[in-house]
Order: sequence, then C-alpha cells, then structure tokens
Amino acid sequence: MQSIKLIAFDLDGTLLDSVPDLAVAADQAVRALGYPGVTESQVRDYVGNGADVLIGRCLSQSLNIDPELNNDTHQQARLLFDEYYAQTGHQLSHLYPNVKHTLTELHRAGFILALVTNKPSKFVPDVLAQHGLAELFSDVIGGDTFSHKKPDPMALHWLLEKHQLKAEQMLMVGDSKNDILAAQNAGCASFGLTYGYNHGEPIANAKPDVVADDIVQLLDVVMVCA
Repeated sequence: MQSIKLIAFDLDGTLLDSVPDLAVAADQAVRALGYPGVTESQVRDYVGNGADVLIGRCLSQSLNIDPELNNDTHQQARLLFDEYYAQTGHQLSHLYPNVKHTLTELHRAGFILALVTNKPSKFVPDVLAQHGLAELFSDVIGGDTFSHKKPDPMALHWLLEKHQLKAEQMLMVGDSKNDILAAQNAGCASFGLTYGYNHGEPIANAKPDVVADDIVQLLDVVMVCA
C-alpha cells in the first residue's frame, strides 16, 4: 500500500446509500407495466450490477433474471425507471458516515481520487453535486462510459493509462464482489467495506486486501503507508 497514488471509489453502497430512491423508481416502473411491485428490502438485494440488471431482477422478482423475460418489456421498464429515478431528485439518498471527511482528507493529502460506478452516467453529476463531492474527483466513470462495466477492469485500466501509473499504485474501494473482482482483474489492491450491497454475502468472501466496517479506516491504511 505504500506506493498508492490513485484511489478509485465505487458510489452506491460505498459512498452513498441510494437504495431508498432506487426502490421508489423501480417499484413505480414495474407497477406501470402491470408487474408486482418491489420493496426497498428487495431492491437492496438486487442492486450492484447496473440499472439493466436491477430492472430485470425487479421484473423477475429474483436475483436471477427470468430467461423468458420479454426484451421489449425489459427495455420499456428501464426507460420508465430512468424517468422515475430522475423525478426522485435523489432526496432519500444519503452519504454513509465519515464519507465526506475521508474523501476530503485524502484529497488534501494529494491522492488522486476517481469514481468508478456501474450507475448510469447521467445520474452521477447531480448526486455528487448534491452532496458536495464533485470537486474531489479527478475522474468520474459511469456504468455506460465504457463498453464493459465492473467486474471488468476496463475503467481501472483506463485510469492507470491516463495517469501513467502502475497497478500497484492504485487502490479500489468498494462494497461488492464486483468492486473487488475489478481490482483483482486490474492487478491492483482492494479495500472492501462490510456495509452496502453485496447480495447478502460477506465482502470478506471476495478476498479484498483490507476489510473495514467504516470508510474512515481507509485513512489509517493509506496515510500510515504514505
């Protein structure tokens, strides 16, 4: 960890608890098409793999998307979801404890901070601005920025190339298996948080380099090593 210069963060489930707003939008979208509604608890289990997968799971009422789900229905539900999610204004979403303090301290210490989320790009700027985080990130990568999203390492490789860094100089911080796998696939270290959205599976099972209950613990890891 002593050579870390760039820290990439996941968004939903890592910095922001966005499920309350996502659940409202997903419930409205599936109900509008005559499907059974979904609860916040269900959506908390379904998130983490991008909006298309989330809506497929909501329509299927399962983590496993129904292979017989009509593609046109799926696409229509996704469009409705985007519309309803924009209408929420993200008013029910909130930062997890110590997020802003941790990011501010890392930024002040000179680390390059990047956001790598599977969330659709168009929703990210408003969320960051709403919580006063936008100015802290040098790069913001959404789930549709590249052709592949996490756990594919494409976004992380792009960051390494842009900033002319080696894999050992980057750390990925996240709450889900996808975040840890993306880091491992890119050859960089990972910091796994025990809260957030990981389909009920302990983040330790994904074997991150560090497991933490609070994001503020990241300061001890990278500041001591710096």
